[in-house]
Amino acid sequence: MVKEFLYRGLSKEELDNTSLEKLFQLFNARQRRSLTRGITDGKRKLIEEIKAAKAGKLKNPIKTHLRDLIILPYMVGVTVNVFSGKEFQPVAMTTEMIGHYLGEYVITNRKVNHGAPGVGASRSSLYVPLK
Repeated sequence: MVKEFLYRGLSKEELDNTSLEKLFQLFNARQRRSLTRGITDGKRKLIEEIKAAKAGKLKNPIKTHLRDLIILPYMVGVTVNVFSGKEFQPVAMTTEMIGHYLGEYVITNRKVNHGAPGVGASRSSLYVPLK
């Protein structure tokens, strides 16, 4: 049996039916502050694209640079390609992501793999004969 996900004691269906004001009270202070300060034009456009994709009207994948968008319950089930600084990485929104930012799921840095030092990189490498 699969355990049902509850966000602060509410199921997905209950979260869908709650008003935004009551939903804001469930979020942490940082998310509440971000949402009550208003939604910018870029975020509003992305939210409209997510609603269109959820309704099945959008055929192209959604691409965005907005990493500070908070995932709300009606966004669950949509895949958004978020920019990592180099490429767009797909993020499939699930119920466990509600209240988190999009950018939390796309890593912007990666492990550095250093190669061998080149000729002239150190004093000793000046005397290495070249083949």
